Amino acid sequence: MAKTKQFTITIENRPGTVAEIARTLGNAKVNILALLGTAQGTTGTVELVVEDARRAKKALDEARLTYKETTAEEYELPNKPGALAACLDKLAAKGVNLNSICATASKGGRKAVVVYTVAVEEKVVAA
Repeated sequence: MAKTKQFTITIENRPGTVAEIARTLGNAKVNILALLGTAQGTTGTVELVVEDARRAKKALDEARLTYKETTAEEYELPNKPGALAACLDKLAAKGVNLNSICATASKGGRKAVVVYTVAVEEKVVAA
């Protein structure tokens, strides 16, 4: 399990908002590894995990985007049925309550990646 940073950006729910964030990071040569966006009425949130957190912070600051930075855990698991459930069962057995989670795998790929955050006061032991 590797520690990483997750950026949570509150956005206006309108066409092009997520594209603006992606363009800002792309122009700064920041590779986005994971992205989750949700909308609730006129606002929404975008959660990002990037390859270079320092460069991302600089780009987001220069674009005057408000964000929250959170420590996240990145865990690689086999890309097969039940692997995610087994990982999450281990965390649940340890009493870990997830605040956010995003998982992805490429079709036909051998590995999947799950990124999650927990409450600040909780300590995570390798699943």
